[in-house]
Amino acid sequence: MIHYEEGKWAITFAFRLRGSVFPKAFVWSMPCSLVSMGLHMYFQANPHLINHVNAGEVGASVLGGFTFILGFLVVFRSQQAYARWWEGGTMLQKLQGEWFNAYSNLIAVCNTDPKMHDEVLEFQHKLVRLFSLLCCTAIQQVYKGKDQTFDVIELEGFSQDALDYLASTENRCEICLQWIQRLIGEADDKKLIKVAPPILSRVYNQLGNGIVNLANARKIAEFPIPFPLAQMIT
Repeated sequence: MIHYEEGKWAITFAFRLRGSVFPKAFVWSMPCSLVSMGLHMYFQANPHLINHVNAGEVGASVLGGFTFILGFLVVFRSQQAYARWWEGGTMLQKLQGEWFNAYSNLIAVCNTDPKMHDEVLEFQHKLVRLFSLLCCTAIQQVYKGKDQTFDVIELEGFSQDALDYLASTENRCEICLQWIQRLIGEADDKKLIKVAPPILSRVYNQLGNGIVNLANARKIAEFPIPFPLAQMIT
């Protein structure tokens, strides 16, 4: 894959030669252009030949074909841009729904025994902070802007070593997901949540579905339209 930056106005990359198809196209187009110029000058010097060879009709046909191709490329680019935008938005909405369902299910099955109130409350606080961090890191992976600062619920209760490790790795979202899965397992062992294993497995499935949707959204952000095609339709 050819990596390229579109630039501020998304047009300067169109003049880049590395990976471009224009040099090879130029080899064929330049001789044709020279022949066309020569014929044009010849017909201008001999105007009586224009009607004899129907040069005017041929020129109109060529211009019509060029206009059709140009219009097709404009429509094609617009359709592709909208399709990618819509698919990315759909994946992020699915991600939000999956993770919200997983979180709400866990809150719903928390142990209501008064003796375990403090432990359950601590679990809930840590869970909501992890889900907040999970969503933040997910957005950071698909957002390509310079400002990667997003609001999260306070990170009280996490060790500084864990936060430093999270900040140093590129796969922050996957790390947060692993922390949540381990927290759920520990809560189940301590009976902080009272739920049958088949029901609890749905939470893991929803977490997994969310990360799959994120991967599909990242595909759009990390794999731009191939450079030769993007250059051609710009």
